[in-house]
Amino acid sequence: MKPRISVLTIGVADLERSLEFYRDGLGLPTEGIIGREFEHGAVAFFELSGGLKLAIWAQDDIAHDTGLAKAPVSSTSFTIGHNVASREEVDQVMDQAARAGADIIKPAQATFYGGYAGYFRDPNGHLWEIVWNPAILPTDNLG
Repeated sequence: MKPRISVLTIGVADLERSLEFYRDGLGLPTEGIIGREFEHGAVAFFELSGGLKLAIWAQDDIAHDTGLAKAPVSSTSFTIGHNVASREEVDQVMDQAARAGADIIKPAQATFYGGYAGYFRDPNGHLWEIVWNPAILPTDNLG
């Protein structure tokens, strides 16, 4: 397999609420919900750096599509890392997430590797790490 993941899809309980959180609260660019004309097809995509897309899709629809039983979200199953260019930007993003309704799990603080990071949980229980790592700085110009 070649390392070319292009879409990260997370299951959400309420597609509209999640759209508001990511689009209006965090400011992620999107065309909004598409695919409403298809049963189990409503989804929203957000443009991320490097061509990666974040998709939000109703957890019920993912269960339907896969044939798996719907399971509770586990915040410790995986994290989504958002790497920023400075310690100050970590604080700014954490504040923005809190204003958008995120649950701050671990306030930003110095890390064991010389960086600075904090964690928040989105309205669906997905864990985000906002991190400044001086050894792995972002190379894009998305801000």
